Amino acid sequence: MAFVPAQGRYEDALRFYEAIGFEVDFRSDSISVIRKDQCRFFLQNVAWDGARDNFMMSLEVNDLDAWWEMLSGLDLTERFDGVQLRAPEDYPWGKREIHLIDPCGVLWHIAVPISALAT
Repeated sequence: MAFVPAQGRYEDALRFYEAIGFEVDFRSDSISVIRKDQCRFFLQNVAWDGARDNFMMSLEVNDLDAWWEMLSGLDLTERFDGVQLRAPEDYPWGKREIHLIDPCGVLWHIAVPISALAT
């Protein structure tokens, strides 16, 4: 499980993750355990300069189109400062991905293997 620094946006990040379907399994003032299916991580109420502009997470999903429909319908960029959303694209490393930047600046690669789309 990764430790994700909230970069001073702890409460916003918790609301964001709940808005996109993650669940909070544990919560305190300093750390939370966030879960979506088999993906789990710690959200820390800390800022860490080393994470700025280069902290990434990956989430493999079964139905990327359903994720795109859900995410694009939530008005995330209007509801949460700093959030960015990019439509699905095929990448040369063999994945079809949605790119989502959360309120903490974390770049999420929400992906499905391109080979899985052919079956």
